[in-house]
Amino acid sequence: MSKRDYYEILGVAKNAGKDEIKKSYRKIAMQYHPDRNPDNKEAEEKFKEAAEAYEVLSDDDKRAKYDRYGHDGLRGGQDFHGFSNINDIFSQFSDIFGGGSIFDDIFGGGRGGGSRGRRRSSGIPGSDLRVTIKLKLEEIATGTTKKIKLKKYVRCDQCSGSGSDGGSSHKTCNVCNGSGEIRNVSRSVFGQFVNIQPCANCNGEGTVIDKPCRKCMGDGRVQDEVTVSVDIPSGVTKENYLTMRREGNAGIRGGEFGDLIVAFQEIPHEFFKRDGDNIIFDLEVSFPELVLGTTAEVPTLSGKNVKIEIDAGTPPGKLLRMKEKGIKHLNSGGYGDQLIRINLIMPKKVNQKEKELLKELANQPNITGKENDLGGFFRKFSF
Repeated sequence: MSKRDYYEILGVAKNAGKDEIKKSYRKIAMQYHPDRNPDNKEAEEKFKEAAEAYEVLSDDDKRAKYDRYGHDGLRGGQDFHGFSNINDIFSQFSDIFGGGSIFDDIFGGGRGGGSRGRRRSSGIPGSDLRVTIKLKLEEIATGTTKKIKLKKYVRCDQCSGSGSDGGSSHKTCNVCNGSGEIRNVSRSVFGQFVNIQPCANCNGEGTVIDKPCRKCMGDGRVQDEVTVSVDIPSGVTKENYLTMRREGNAGIRGGEFGDLIVAFQEIPHEFFKRDGDNIIFDLEVSFPELVLGTTAEVPTLSGKNVKIEIDAGTPPGKLLRMKEKGIKHLNSGGYGDQLIRINLIMPKKVNQKEKELLKELANQPNITGKENDLGGFFRKFSF
């Protein structure tokens, strides 16, 4: 069976930095850790697979070989061996996270039974926020800055996010005994099942505050309304979004801030329709004007009207192009164009005089386009 791509296994892009790779590996290790998936061979294999991917992508030399040659570039190398034993994974990564194993951070100690002695985490991360900003076409065309008001969790200024009142300390949670999780074991005819859930008393941290802050009640954060300035580049669409780092909800008791995800919605324009970075304006022109030619005035996104020449004999449906009068390209120079679509004005009602004039025109060959009758057409050919 062929090996999966290491970047695919960890769910990261090929240009991902080490911090992003580490964060992704931690998440996968938590999901498939053997302690959370007892007697689950599939989870164990995914756990080994992720560890092998991390071993390569966290090392500059191994990663360079893999990027250039793929899995073949790592075969037979003395500096790469993969993993077949779970305990080997624990020992391999025991010192790369500030003296503790990645699994110490997640599960509070090495594998096996007994007291786990979970190390207190640095709080619980805050959640991301998502907002949608409505934009006029004129704003999309050149880019803009929007100030929006958000109701979100912010760091408590009284305890600086610690959640404790003054010099009070943390103590081991007496519900989970510092493990941060509650295990319920049930037995059935199919075997033993272990259900692991975060401890509700300490929110999975393993410790509780001796004397909580009175303002935030020990959370380290409070709800507030804040104003955020969002710089929106030109050319955005509803498929684009901005990620504003650390502008989401504050974490609990010093946990990391979440992100703010900004999506966009385009407000329909009175005159223009959008086609990528081009804009289309429908210009209505009368039949005499199309036949004889004319000068027309059309609006632009800048707010100024410009005059254009319509040549004699211009057919309905033709597109006239005004160079670089459209939308500025996203993340690059230049603009799209403004397209002017020629539409024929069809009168809904005509008076008697107009009817007579139209009947007279209907008999003119240049108007009807019938310069030659069918007989004349066939006379061009000999049989």
